[in-house]
Amino acid sequence: MNAWLHALKPYERHLSAGAMAGGFAFDNVSYGRVDHPVTQTLLLVYLLVAAVSITLLHYLEGRTETEGLVAKLRGTLPAVAQFVFGSLWSAFLVFYARSGTLAASWPFLLILAAIFIGNEVFRVYHSRLIFTAVLFFFALLSYAIFMVPVFTHTIGTFTFLLSGAAAVVVFAFFLKLLNWVSSTRLGEVRWQIAVGVCAVFAAVNGLYFLNVLPPLPLALQKVDVFHSIKRIGPVYYALGEQQSWNVYLGIPPIIHKIDREPIYVFSAVFAPIKLSTTVVHRWQRYDSKTGQWVAKQNVTFSIIGGRGNGYRGYSKRTNPEPGLWRVDIDMVDGRLIGRTEFAVVDGAGTAPVTAVLD
Repeated sequence: MNAWLHALKPYERHLSAGAMAGGFAFDNVSYGRVDHPVTQTLLLVYLLVAAVSITLLHYLEGRTETEGLVAKLRGTLPAVAQFVFGSLWSAFLVFYARSGTLAASWPFLLILAAIFIGNEVFRVYHSRLIFTAVLFFFALLSYAIFMVPVFTHTIGTFTFLLSGAAAVVVFAFFLKLLNWVSSTRLGEVRWQIAVGVCAVFAAVNGLYFLNVLPPLPLALQKVDVFHSIKRIGPVYYALGEQQSWNVYLGIPPIIHKIDREPIYVFSAVFAPIKLSTTVVHRWQRYDSKTGQWVAKQNVTFSIIGGRGNGYRGYSKRTNPEPGLWRVDIDMVDGRLIGRTEFAVVDGAGTAPVTAVLD
């Protein structure tokens, strides 16, 4: 083995993890709308590069050369695969974060942590092939969950199941490619890959039917609470309150009311072009005696996809009791798109502030 590859070899796994982190950093600021052709093309290119890298490495592991191009490719292809995987995870993480609250996104964050740990643990080629193949299936499944609704202009359980079926079909063709390249080496780990893929498929479906996964690709663009909202033509005007700096630390904003004054909650929900669905504003008040959120009111309205800043809508509650409130922005099946919390206080507040809600 030449000096360059020999020097690189002890750090191969660390470089792979670093390449994955680089993919995260590169793409965290690169993605706009999920239905934009540039975004779709970029994700497809990443998936293609990952498939080619895994296939080439699968082929090269059967070669005996220890120097030259084969040796260099054998040393660099894992880092290439990890870089594109990192780019895919960053994209999925961006869209996941837009499509739900942290309470709904934590399972995906846990999976990302497992990916980094697996990158360090699975050193042997056979283990690495199992891990990267299962990782590739997870990438296909995550991509399909985002993109099938974009192409079908639908969202719901049937569309989710269709996404899973599409990922399984594509992965089956990928396994046929690996088998064509080297049936012997694939045969040694075929069942381990099958078990891993089934586990990933079952876990993602379980999270969906437990209502843990957010309703991708919907995304909450804006949510806020106001004293009043008025629509004039295409523009929404609102009167709100100047809030303290601590709201940026997660402290709920305070909204004052006098007599039976209503409180308004505004939301803007992004949906891909031609996708129409129904959302619900679920008003809840915190009961300090029981420690539970008590449902008070549901307001349902339809949204139409395509607007970059999201489809705008609002709901109001007349004379809300003082205390801590929250409004969940959900789909009708209860899948959480986003949430806002605020405290209602009797009495006059600061001078009203006018906001233009684009």
